Amino acid sequence: MNEAVLVLSGLDPCGGAGIAADIETINQFGLTPLPIVTTMTVQNTQSVAEVQPVDVKLMVKQFHHLQADINFEVVKIGLLSSSVQIKAIADLVKGKTIVLDPIVKASTQEVLLQTQVISTLKQDLLPLVEILTPNMAELFTLSGEKDEQKAIEKLACKWILLTTTDVSESSIEHRLYHRAKLVKSYTYDKLSGNYHGSGCTLSSAISALIASGANIELACKNALDYTYQTLLNAKNIGKMQCHPNRMPVTNINDRESWV
Repeated sequence: MNEAVLVLSGLDPCGGAGIAADIETINQFGLTPLPIVTTMTVQNTQSVAEVQPVDVKLMVKQFHHLQADINFEVVKIGLLSSSVQIKAIADLVKGKTIVLDPIVKASTQEVLLQTQVISTLKQDLLPLVEILTPNMAELFTLSGEKDEQKAIEKLACKWILLTTTDVSESSIEHRLYHRAKLVKSYTYDKLSGNYHGSGCTLSSAISALIASGANIELACKNALDYTYQTLLNAKNIGKMQCHPNRMPVTNINDRESWV
């Protein structure tokens, strides 16, 4: 078991998504998050007003300084904001177990990843990723396809957990693919609320469970269950989207039940 997970993601000042969500989630699974901010944002529960990449040289220094002191094998990546940044991160994390939440748009629908940056992501980072966690819109944007199976086949990731909340109306079926073949599906009732940070919660929970020793299938199942519970108990702190309530895993000391 690894005790720490490196997190590379954006800063959401309202705390619902981004690196704040990653830190909260990983902590609840009893692990230590090692956060490196990739992107500064101006946002709240209603909108994203501005996005500003963090200096790549600073991020590289942070990575090397952490690695010189702390052992980590699992890396969770969220919002990325420039091609230069993606290339640098890809060089840093080669050989690590990478969980990538490919954030193309904010949950309030502002575009966060431009076309050229998406091309760099596909070329330089996707081939290194152990598991990708797109929603349907992200899958189609990354692949350039409008058919689910063709889109899955086009992306060079070993595992893809496709979340379908963005296209489902009542029952949600999330689908786990291994080398483009469907291996598991997970069904939940769709909740009526409008949520901010569910994707970050899910991918961070997966990364924490993998670092704890879970295989991919079990990590996805338990992370989906955990994320659903955070939404069932969501908090409304602003005027629009609710925050997932990332509570401690109740039986965290019973590792066998999670991993």
